[in-house]
Amino acid sequence: MLNKGEIVHRTRDALGEILVIDYRRHRVLTFDSPFEQSKIDRRRPHLPVHEYNRAMMLPAAFAQPGHVTILGLGGGVMATAFHHLFADCRVHAVELRPEVLAVSRTFFDLPDSPRLQVTIADARAALERQPDASTDLILADLYNAERMSPAQAQRQFVDQCARVLSAGGWLTLNYHRPPDPDGPYFRQLRRQFAILLTFQSKTNNTVVYASKQSFEPLYSRDPRLKALERRLPIDWRKLMARVVRL
Repeated sequence: MLNKGEIVHRTRDALGEILVIDYRRHRVLTFDSPFEQSKIDRRRPHLPVHEYNRAMMLPAAFAQPGHVTILGLGGGVMATAFHHLFADCRVHAVELRPEVLAVSRTFFDLPDSPRLQVTIADARAALERQPDASTDLILADLYNAERMSPAQAQRQFVDQCARVLSAGGWLTLNYHRPPDPDGPYFRQLRRQFAILLTFQSKTNNTVVYASKQSFEPLYSRDPRLKALERRLPIDWRKLMARVVRL
């Protein structure tokens, strides 16, 4: 992948290299590995490119969030998308690496807005400091250059997310592999959440959704999905059709 694009920025911090690579239409953030951490359309940076990023936004179809927490900023793809999609939504992103935040602002058009706050911290510590019932949607996308952060697979992480979510809140996880639905992690999710769903992307990312309340399913012709698609054209209806309830 790397030899087909132009490296427009390279930097390093204590955790390794950070590269920004331009292609004809897209810009990619990578931690000098075969994996793309973030990808944007250079003409429309508010539009997520990776299918799993688009799928992670699906809970917004069930209720408009007033506050979104994003764990793992990367290039700011989901933060920018939610900032664009909902004019009254406040977005709080947590990022471990200050240099990643600097790159997202300079090269990925992360908005400079009073509605978008970024905290430089370990995600677990940031969650512990967040008040009870203070956010409506948590998007967890904690990855290093090669793999998912072990913190995201801990039962204590599930408990903290459930604590800070509002009564109708959602947790969305980008999981590196399909978790065992009968294992301890899913048992903990079922203790804390009323409904669990999954989405399998074409690149084998597994998105796990956990809702604190029951809800009516949405069908592909639902006007709410059509309305969202007009505001952010990411095939909401096709993505929703591939969500499976556990």
